[in-house]
Amino acid sequence: MTSGTLYLIPVSLGPASTGLTTPAEVGARARSLDYFVVENARTARAELKRFEHPRPMRELDIRELPEKPGPADLDTLLAPLLAGRDAGLMSEAGCPAVADPGALLVRRAHEAGIRVVPMVGPSSLLLALMASGLNGQSFAFHGYLPVDEEARKKRIKELEAESARLSRTQLFIETPYRNDRMFEALRSTCGPETRLCIARDLTVESEWIVTRRIAEWKKAAAPDLAKRPTVFLLLAG
Repeated sequence: MTSGTLYLIPVSLGPASTGLTTPAEVGARARSLDYFVVENARTARAELKRFEHPRPMRELDIRELPEKPGPADLDTLLAPLLAGRDAGLMSEAGCPAVADPGALLVRRAHEAGIRVVPMVGPSSLLLALMASGLNGQSFAFHGYLPVDEEARKKRIKELEAESARLSRTQLFIETPYRNDRMFEALRSTCGPETRLCIARDLTVESEWIVTRRIAEWKKAAAPDLAKRPTVFLLLAG
């Protein structure tokens, strides 16, 4: 029997995002599916309603992916595809399998010989990089930095040194309620000529993207980042 296809379905970056952030083809594909593996079921249902899925939500097979899924979890989720059923993988925001556990399902799908089809949609990381004015030829995403203050400062210094050596843009994120502390750590730790971009609330009305040298950030009022999705980017040298 031919296995089904795993479609990677991008979703909006926030509840106030415009529908234009996801192409019409993505909505059409989502409407054709009745089986979804998702990061958050509530968010997924809201997106499927925005896509105007023709079937009632209660009739759809929507299964949450564990935060740290084991091989048995992944095999259970992929079993319908091996039986010939198509599925959609959805992150809580943006593109699936980027900075979320969906990557493990995609890896397991490849191991099982299942076809994987990525679809075009909003990625906060690429949008931030595009708008930052920093080096788009060499960049790296580092996920979350350490929570401990001293360990975080040490990691920032390491990333800044690597950025200067390789002319590489460094991207990272933080749990929204710790954004203010991350900003202050960057402002107090990085050298005055290092460029820092703050990309907040991408694709929504309150979107705010500013790149300044650290010396300029020290003179400016701290931005309002509390509990708001933010991408941090720095380039030294």
